[in-house]
Amino acid sequence: MHEVTRVGVDLAKRVIQVHGVDRADQRVVGRALPRDKFTAWCAQLPAGCMVVMEASSSAHYWARKLVALGLDARIIAAHLVAPYRMQGKHGKNDANDAAAICEAASRPQMHFVPIKSVEQQSMLCIHRLREGFKKERIACTNRIRGLLGEFGIVLAQKPEILHHALPDVIEDASNELPTLARLALQRAWEQWQELDAHLSWCDARIAAHLKANEQVRQAEQLIGVGPLGASALIATVGDFKQFKNGAQFGAWMGLTPRQNSSGGKSNLGGITKHGDTYLRSLLIQGAKAAVFTAHRRDDPISKWAHQLREKTGWQKAAVALANKNARILWAVFTRGKPFDARHVSVRPAIVNG
Repeated sequence: MHEVTRVGVDLAKRVIQVHGVDRADQRVVGRALPRDKFTAWCAQLPAGCMVVMEASSSAHYWARKLVALGLDARIIAAHLVAPYRMQGKHGKNDANDAAAICEAASRPQMHFVPIKSVEQQSMLCIHRLREGFKKERIACTNRIRGLLGEFGIVLAQKPEILHHALPDVIEDASNELPTLARLALQRAWEQWQELDAHLSWCDARIAAHLKANEQVRQAEQLIGVGPLGASALIATVGDFKQFKNGAQFGAWMGLTPRQNSSGGKSNLGGITKHGDTYLRSLLIQGAKAAVFTAHRRDDPISKWAHQLREKTGWQKAAVALANKNARILWAVFTRGKPFDARHVSVRPAIVNG
């Protein structure tokens, strides 16, 4: 074990595959370990040994465990590992995946996923739960509309109108709803109320995060970033200094154009949509609201967003503002300066040598 310098780990629910190499990148160990014996096996590795895992549901948990053992734990995004599987896409198994992870970690330009803290993951649980409740509520309201439509009852599309009218529809004896259908709609109405209560609980936790965390409050000051987006940003990213500049952070968010360039000719398409879908959607939705109300404000960012909307349409303007906010967020948290909507960037002077 003292010869091992780098270990690739393929995580699973019950069996964990490891692949270790020495300083000459020669295989030293390759075996499958039961989940309950993985920590004890890692404790035998030399201090500072690099142990690399693919990003998965338990990767951050194991990474924290290995860091506590004095090891250099790292996480790699799954799409960066696949090209290093020598057997190709038809040779995928646990042993080959572990070897590919170990090989990918040896590349000098490889990007690693920062290890999330327990607090970050706890806050993200609230966001994932809230998103699930929101989808369930949409499904519930659509189900209610479908049931009402079977008996010729059609209400306006706004959820507020349905929420207000549904109890009266259930109690109205003049409509053609039979008793069994009324009981079914009553149960659906109770489910809707329960989902509303769950969402309110999640919103209260997010509001508490905003109140307790200074970084969340700073992010919430940006035009087009609300409490929900600010909380998700800080819980997901953590340390903004992992990115070289604001443009790299915007690219990580998937807000930059997709490229298909060759021969010196640039060909740009839609945004790449890389990174966290939930986080990107929050930034774009917040930017959309800011773009539609930009004409009411007189700060430079709002004026720019309004002019861009008039020129290219609100869709492109919303994505552009979301990308601008990503760059501003990086600058705020790496330079330690508060957000100023009227700040004017000054290009550094070029000194002729």
